[in-house]
Amino acid sequence: MRFIADFHLHSKYSRATSKNMDLENLDKWAKIKGIKVLGTADFTHPEWFKNLREKLEPAEQGLYKLKKTADLPRGKAGETRFILSSEISCIYSKGGRVRKIHIVVFSPSFEICEKINTQLGWIGNLKADGRPILGLDAKELAKIVLNASQDCFIVPSHAWTPWFSIFGSRSGFDSIEECFEDYTKYIYAIETGLSSDPMMNWRLSALDRITLISNGDAHSPAKLGREANVFDTELSYSAIIEAIKSKNPKKFLYTIEFFPQEGKYHYDGHRACDVSLSPQESKKCNNICPNCGKPLTLGVLNRVEALADRPEGVKPKAAIPFKSLIPLEEIIANALSKGVATKTVNQEYQNLIKELGNEFEVLLNISEKNLEANTLPEIAQAIIRVRQGKVQVEPGYDGVFGKIKIFSKGEQKKLTKQNTLF
Repeated sequence: MRFIADFHLHSKYSRATSKNMDLENLDKWAKIKGIKVLGTADFTHPEWFKNLREKLEPAEQGLYKLKKTADLPRGKAGETRFILSSEISCIYSKGGRVRKIHIVVFSPSFEICEKINTQLGWIGNLKADGRPILGLDAKELAKIVLNASQDCFIVPSHAWTPWFSIFGSRSGFDSIEECFEDYTKYIYAIETGLSSDPMMNWRLSALDRITLISNGDAHSPAKLGREANVFDTELSYSAIIEAIKSKNPKKFLYTIEFFPQEGKYHYDGHRACDVSLSPQESKKCNNICPNCGKPLTLGVLNRVEALADRPEGVKPKAAIPFKSLIPLEEIIANALSKGVATKTVNQEYQNLIKELGNEFEVLLNISEKNLEANTLPEIAQAIIRVRQGKVQVEPGYDGVFGKIKIFSKGEQKKLTKQNTLF
């Protein structure tokens, strides 16, 4: 069975997260996006965990679905499968430096979650945040999780971002081994994050054995699936985890990626001074902001350059392919020169979903002819261009998202005078 999965997101109990990040909205938006398997997020938080236990029921092995209720008739509700996952923030001192590492943990059952939560509850306050902050070595977290069950799965989150990641320029390590020591053998995958793509990761031969996965890290329902994973396997926890571990290209088909320049930590920079620099430009400045004299935040591209032992363009033999996309609302906004949150953009988005099924179907599969029959010509053209990688991006830096342009500045778009389908 072919399906799309997004494992990393956050519930309404995480900081800076929408109040709409509840199970009903997650189920609804997963269908809008075309996502079959969705992480539950935040299973360490007591209130959210209680919510999960009350509202989910077993589906296939290790997966769950929403229960039928008076407010939620079965119909299409409950089609989404949930996999138990949670991100944990480990902040600790190691090797004379403060380390800040985010890690996604997968669990095969509620019972195993309870074991993990009991152990972590002795270390820190799990009620304070959906993504708990623990003074715990990443290696020790791995030990706790795997002692709860060998079927658990551990993935370093957004592996390259400057803050809170295994390879981050501000608080990370130079290798997986340096971080996890003798537990490195249990690390089968890392998450590329929005600011890097597989091609950048392929430059490190040390990652050849590692599977690269991609997730949306959504804090609101509309952000689900900004990045995702495409499988063709049995629908079950064990089949999904095995597909990732084995890097079997017949079962793990490809990842869906941001254009990494669009991520908010791709380039180096200093947001306060509106300074954005390539790694080469930063080197000339000795990694110091030319405006204020403070250290630059070194981005993902710089960090990859520092650790890479291969030139650009090398693809390892066992690498899982990827496709770079832009969220549909952003494409529509770009094509119409409108803001993403405008009524016009929302109407066009809703129309495409209604007529053509779901967002990923529109972005990946619908023919150009069918697109043109269901939306404005410039939107159809923009979707095709994104599929072909014909985009221009002003790279993001120091927490500022990059800016995408699908149509070049001097290019005259073939605008239509017809009204929208609304």
